[in-house]
Amino acid sequence: MVTGVTSLGLVRDELFATMEQAEQSLEHFIAERQNGTLLQQAVEAMHQVRGTLNLIELTGAELLAQELLDQATDIPAGAGEERDIQLSALSNALHVLRRYLENLDLHRQEMPELLLPAINDLRQAGGQAPLPESYFFSVRLDQVRQGAVAVKLPEGANPDVLARRFRQAYQQGLLGFLRGAKVPSSLRMMLRALGGLERLYAEQPRGRLCWIGAAAIESQLDGQLLARKSRKQLFSRLDRELKLLLANTAYEAPRSLQKELLYLVALADSQGQRARELRDAFGMTALPFTDQLLEQEYQRLSGPGQAVMRSLSAAIFEELNSVKDMIDLIERGTAPVESFDSLHALLGKLAKTLAMVGLISPGNALQSQLPMVAGWSAAAPVEATELLKLADAVLYVEGMVAGLDSGERRHGRQAAEPGHEEGSFANHQLAEARIVVLDEAQAGLSMAKRAITAYLESNGEKLHLANVPVSLQAVRGGLWFLDQERAASLVGGCGDYIQRQMLETSAMPSEQMLETLADALTSLEYYLEGGAGMRRGFQTDVLDLAASSVRALGLQVAA
Repeated sequence: MVTGVTSLGLVRDELFATMEQAEQSLEHFIAERQNGTLLQQAVEAMHQVRGTLNLIELTGAELLAQELLDQATDIPAGAGEERDIQLSALSNALHVLRRYLENLDLHRQEMPELLLPAINDLRQAGGQAPLPESYFFSVRLDQVRQGAVAVKLPEGANPDVLARRFRQAYQQGLLGFLRGAKVPSSLRMMLRALGGLERLYAEQPRGRLCWIGAAAIESQLDGQLLARKSRKQLFSRLDRELKLLLANTAYEAPRSLQKELLYLVALADSQGQRARELRDAFGMTALPFTDQLLEQEYQRLSGPGQAVMRSLSAAIFEELNSVKDMIDLIERGTAPVESFDSLHALLGKLAKTLAMVGLISPGNALQSQLPMVAGWSAAAPVEATELLKLADAVLYVEGMVAGLDSGERRHGRQAAEPGHEEGSFANHQLAEARIVVLDEAQAGLSMAKRAITAYLESNGEKLHLANVPVSLQAVRGGLWFLDQERAASLVGGCGDYIQRQMLETSAMPSEQMLETLADALTSLEYYLEGGAGMRRGFQTDVLDLAASSVRALGLQVAA
């Protein structure tokens, strides 16, 4: 059975309808708290959502749905003000889950880490301990440090006294970090202190925590990780462990603490010496996201849903069309006198609206045109170059706003410097062309699969396959246009097999060979659904599956 991102589309409509029912029932219950039926309807809908997410194996989304269900079940009918925080957390978590699934359906990119803030808000509202940042992070913790040599102390030096001084230095730096005062300096002080303990205990079991902790602080500093509350608590916990460490020569750090510290190393992808050493030792690769991206994406999840953005997009497009009409009248010399003031006012209003919804660059593009437009009047003709500059800015804004209603907000769009909007607009047009080509390629593969099914069911009626090789060659050409040579070659191989082994011969291929052909086309279809390997997080090794199937058909496949 197909699970995960690729199967979301199969249950999308029913899942979103059930989530909408849960949101509406919960919203009505918050207003009518004596109506236990509304609460029960919300709980039943959440139970159905959790079951669906479990079925398609979307782990992070299922975990959030389970937390929703647990918290909603805990709320009694007639809940008073003491449950307001819990109900607010439920409402917010439902919204975040819907937005996450909308983005997942669009971008095919699982990032369950985005759901942890909503999960922990729910758990906190219910009096439970939060899940750690590293909850979805996996790493083997049984790796041993190689070649560590302790520093030799001068004769008469007391290592215990020196260790206590290092811990005091760590505490001084930690205090500054907790207060947010001179954070880089505070982190450097913490790093020097842990580095000293690391060298002091390098050959002892307790030196392991100092080694990992120093790399984590180095990563926090070099990677400019956000000073989240969870990280302040983590480094405070590290200080408490240092106290135990100094008192016990056989001390071993808790595995949960080691994992949390290693997660920071993986997240920052620092080029510091300690971080590189740790990544090599533990076999860690850089995560497919940054700390800043997680924060940005979570803010997006907390923002308006697609329905709201569609309405906003429609309103902005209506005003952009009014701007374009005015520009057209001015260019023809037939604009009424009041059009110039109206155009200036409308551009200013649009610039503010765009800035409010987070489209800063498009807003700035219009804002930069205001001084020029303020100088226009019916008394003198407007320069053609000035009209062209405004038209370029409007087209750029139009391209940036076009993604609001499809969930593409700020995804893959490059901000343009005022006055250089034409280049960004051209890039946008190219991106739109790419989407069209991908859609057409997916349609061609789907058609080929349907034709093969019909061919099999009709016991080899070749008429069903007549147009398939031509369609697959068109798909192949589109993939070459997108610089997807390997995928194009595999599609071409499938087309050649159909032409030579199914159309030009009298014998019908075996059912096993037809299934192999269908597997190849299905793998290619999944690859295209994921954006042809261009979206981070999608498993491009699906092409290896397609290549394996094409080889099984007896065709040569390039590596």
